[in-house]
Order: sequence, then C-alpha cells, then structure tokens
Amino acid sequence: MRMRPWLDGATILLASALGLVVEIVAGRLLAPYVGMSVHSWTAVIAVVLGGFSLGHWWGGRLAGPDCDRRRGHLRLFWLLAGCAATTLLAVPALRMAAPFLDAPGVNPLVAMLGFALAGFLAPSLLVGAVSPIVTKLAVEEAAKGETGRVLGRLFALSALGAIGGTLAAGFLLLAWVGSSGAMLVCALLYGLLAAMNLAAAAGARVAVAAGAVAVAAPGLASALPAFARLCDAESAYACLRVVDAEPLVGQPARLLVLDHLAHGVNVRDEPRLLVQPYLHLADELLRRRGLSDRPRAFFAGGGAFTLPRAWASEFPEADLVVAEIDATVADLARSAFWLPDSPALTVLARDARPALQALPPGPRFDVVFADAFQDLAMPVHLVTREWHRAVRARLAPGGAYLVNVMEDRRQPRFLLALVRTLALDFPHVEVWVEMAEQPPGRRITYLVLASDTPTEAARIAAARGPPRGWARLPPDFVAARAEAAGVPVLTDDYAPVDRLMSHLILSPEASGR
Repeated sequence: MRMRPWLDGATILLASALGLVVEIVAGRLLAPYVGMSVHSWTAVIAVVLGGFSLGHWWGGRLAGPDCDRRRGHLRLFWLLAGCAATTLLAVPALRMAAPFLDAPGVNPLVAMLGFALAGFLAPSLLVGAVSPIVTKLAVEEAAKGETGRVLGRLFALSALGAIGGTLAAGFLLLAWVGSSGAMLVCALLYGLLAAMNLAAAAGARVAVAAGAVAVAAPGLASALPAFARLCDAESAYACLRVVDAEPLVGQPARLLVLDHLAHGVNVRDEPRLLVQPYLHLADELLRRRGLSDRPRAFFAGGGAFTLPRAWASEFPEADLVVAEIDATVADLARSAFWLPDSPALTVLARDARPALQALPPGPRFDVVFADAFQDLAMPVHLVTREWHRAVRARLAPGGAYLVNVMEDRRQPRFLLALVRTLALDFPHVEVWVEMAEQPPGRRITYLVLASDTPTEAARIAAARGPPRGWARLPPDFVAARAEAAGVPVLTDDYAPVDRLMSHLILSPEASGR
C-alpha cells in the first residue's frame, strides 16, 4: 500500500515531463522540413494540446467503474507502452510523410499541420490518457477527508513534471543528444515507466521482460536508416547541414543550410569570391562608398561567415566583429567552411543586439550589417526603431547600416515597414535589387542601406567577381508605396513581423515549396 502513492506520483511526474519533452523536440524535428517559426510552433502546440485533450477524454472513459487497482495499472502499462512505441516511430513517420508534405505546391501551413499530426498526435493522445486513470486510482484510495490533498499533490507533480521536461529538452537533451536522440531517450523512459506499472499489475517477473524490451528497442531503432541524422550538426537553434556546392560553383565550395534555408556559400580556394548576389552587392556597394583598407564592421549574424571571411582575407588589419548567437554555427564555419583564425576577426557567441549595445556608444564602425533570420523573417528585436538607434549611435560619420531582407516582389509589406522605420533615424534609406532576371516565384532578396550620406550611383555594375548589376529603387517610389500600404513603424512594443510577412511565409511559391 505504501508504494502505491509513490508509483502514482512517479507516473504522473514522468509522463508529464516526457509529454513536454516530446512537444519541445517536435518543433526541432519539423524545422528541416518547414523551418522554425511562429507558424510551425503554432501547429505543433495545437496538435499536441489537441492530443492531450482527446487523451484526457479517453482516459476518463478508461477510468470507469471497472478500473480497479490491477486493471488500472495494466491499462497504464498499455498506454505507456504505446507512448514508447509512437515516440519511437515519430521520426520515421516524419520521413515517410516528407515525400507528400515536403513537395512543390504544398501549402506551408498544410505541411506544418501535416507533419505535426503525423509525428506527434499519437504520443500526445496516449500520454494524455494517463492522468485520469492515475487520479482515479489515487482518489478512490484516499483516506476520508484527504481527497483534496491527494488531488493537489498529483496536480503539483504534473506541473512540476511539465516544467522539468521543458527545461530538460531545451537545456540538456537537444544540446547533448540532438532531436532524434531525445526522442529515443523519451521512448526508453516511457518503456521503463510502463514496466513499473506492469510490475504493479502482473508481478516483477513479467515486468523485467518488458523492461528489457524497453531498453533494447531504442538502441536497436537507433541503428535503422530511418534514424540516420539529417543534420551534420545540431544546436538548440537549428539543424545545420553542409552541402557540396562544387557543381554550382565549378570549384570546391560548400553551402550552409540552416533548417530548410540556404545561408551561405564559401569557395575553398577563393575566399574573396562572393557567390551570393546580395553579399556581392554589399561588397561592391560599400567599396563605391569608400570602404577603407582597414574596414571596421559589425555583423549581426554569422551564417557561413562568407563576407567576414572575404574581408579578413583581403584586409588583415580590419576590425571585424561578428555576433553569432549559435556557437555551433561558428564552430561549423571553422571546421567545414574554411573560416581561419584571424586577428582581423572577432567572433562573439552572443545575440547581436545585446552584443552591440554592450559596446560604448561612439563612432566605432564604418559598417553594421544585419544578416540574421528566423525562418524567412528577421528576428523581431533586430528590426525596431530602438535597435536602429543603437546602430546609428555606433556608426562613424558616413557609415552605413545594411540589412538583408527576403520579401515578396509584389507586396513587400515588411520591407516597406522597415524602410519607414529606418527613415525616422537615418536621412537616407536606399533599397537595392539585382537587375538580372529573377528566378520564378514571388520571393526575392533586397538589400537595404541606411546612412547619413547617400550613395552617389543609382546603378552598380560588378567591378570584380561574376558579372552582375544592381539598381536602387527610386526613393520617392518606395516612400509612396510605404505610405499607400499603411505599414506601421516597428518598435520594441509593436513589431508584427510575422503578420507583415504571412503572405510570403504561407505561400507555396514564395517559401520555395
């Protein structure tokens, strides 16, 4: 009898913890297919909560009048064994769904919901059915007048488990074993918890056999091709993949993919060759504006470190500071993208905004370049007026703030809001685009430049590297479009980036699907 409260408490605590671990890991597992955005997280949370709700209803049905202590533990065993099995199958289920959902023409929202349903509805439903049975067993055996205390204890353990699972997923499992590894760990623990409940229903001998299966199954599954890692490296922020770009470039080169988007191409033997047009434009544009042979630049976001690598190679006395919040990205740039250690280059493993604001105000930099993304959108805190003021406070006279923006070619509402916001603190705001024929689709790349001095040329032809040309959109045209669109000024209090870009993010054509 004295063991029953401990088993009830352990079941509630661990089931709640594992349910939240699976929910957190779900967002990371979906990222290589659909990215990680407010939309993908909304899909995951909706599906998991829906599973919990259906599970609670079903668990209440299972906790009927016939559910005595023995039957209750037996039902808990089957539910938890099902949690172990469906958690183990979640990763293969995502890969089986990929040919249908990660395909051209599939609406991104449909893909997000489809992947979430395929991988995470079943384990959420099954774990949701656990708590009504445990609660019923505990309440029926509570001493007279102790029902409230028993319920309070179980609810507290459930909440504590959810908190512990969230912390374990975010700070331990994803960082140490990765997303697929975290699912294997959850399957193992679900299996052992199932065996504990089987022991209470059928005895230790049978439970030992079930426990052996619970231990062996994740280990055997990890060797299957379905559990082969999609990522060359995985961090708490992204799935990082290194893709051979030699067929594209014609010489040894590599492409960095973060989740499902390309973030940089580095050429092994020519660090100054800028394959991506927007980086090529940034280099040419700044040279036209008088880039010195000792450039002082701050980069918000590292990616493949393509432009910092090029400038560090050409300007050994430069002062280049790169704030890259994900240390794994910087490590991969060194190990796989030929980023050398250079006295010209300082890498800060820190978010760009606090990194820049920690520097003393004053004219330190000739260039600040924001090239950071969460999925297709820029991080909200790097688009607001407060951030722009911090940037301007650290730019030298004549210095330039550059922003890489992926947007819609027809209705670039976020771009227009960004331009309107920048114009409040910078006398000159320019929007540049490549003059070459753009690939089909709505998504194109803009380069925004803000400064206290204008760029004299309205068109630029590449002076080196691939033959390319770029044009500045007429400022009056851009300002008129911003006014006609009625876009807001972006502030720390109100910066609806996802809403402004929803027409692009949720477009099959524009998202690259």
